[in-house]
Amino acid sequence: MIQQLGIDMITIPLPFRLDHVNCFLAEGEKGYIVIDTGLNDKSAQSRWEKELNEKRVQQIILTHLHPDHCGYAGILQTKLDATVSMSEIDAKALDKIWIDEAIPTLKQDYERSAVPEKLANGILTLTRNFIPSVTPRPKIDAYLQEGELIQIGKEQYEVIFTPGHSAGLVCFYQREKSVLLSTDHILPKITPNIAYWFYGDKNPLLSYEQSLQKIKSLHIDYVIPSHGEPFYDANKRIDEIWQHHEERFAQTIDAIGGGATVFEVCEKLFTKQLNVYDYQFAIGETIAHLEYLRNKGECNREVQNGKWVYT
Repeated sequence: MIQQLGIDMITIPLPFRLDHVNCFLAEGEKGYIVIDTGLNDKSAQSRWEKELNEKRVQQIILTHLHPDHCGYAGILQTKLDATVSMSEIDAKALDKIWIDEAIPTLKQDYERSAVPEKLANGILTLTRNFIPSVTPRPKIDAYLQEGELIQIGKEQYEVIFTPGHSAGLVCFYQREKSVLLSTDHILPKITPNIAYWFYGDKNPLLSYEQSLQKIKSLHIDYVIPSHGEPFYDANKRIDEIWQHHEERFAQTIDAIGGGATVFEVCEKLFTKQLNVYDYQFAIGETIAHLEYLRNKGECNREVQNGKWVYT
């Protein structure tokens, strides 16, 4: 069905466990539109060179600030002389996080979470080494607006803000066809990572819950995600995703026991062996669940010896 909509799904390899990202190419009103770009690496470079092949691209749209979605945008913008649009909240965050100056603050955050020093240093090194994959950052020419209509392929799509996975993540909704380009908001096989990143949204899981309900009210038939294959029945998948989080809340309360640090809870929630890359997401996801529960009044948080302790 995606081809009938006039949209090409451009799947670009990633060097992670989540080994690909779906970007999109479609005709717009005055030329082609690119939606998301992959990392600034050879895989993205070679794939876009093949796919664009002298096409006139008018606009690059970034659905959110995560590197696999915007890392190559700065290079592509210069090559194509195209405008770049994304949400204002993610555009402003993008200028603050993938820089060397952010590392000391991140180090303090991991200390507060009681992450062992060797592991914390490993994550910080990984973060520092990752900066080239999102450099140069694009110049954002326009901020996407809630309800804005954009011609993508054969149809017009409405911009819908769905914070949670990132504070400024957007989806694209075609009402008459009941189609959603869900980006990372709803995925078919895995649950999107909803993590507390020490900046921005202090309760991302609450934002995500509200965004899921926002999309659920639309009763969307066909979903085109940024990871995995397109699928049908958005509401069925939304129910499955939130059921996972309900189970995670119960596990989190059990993990707190008589009192626990963030890292102690994380170790009980994630029992499989994790590498350094996996741990940064696991820690952020653990805090997101703890903070959701704390804001619901189901646990408390205090500072002991410079560490967050939940009871």
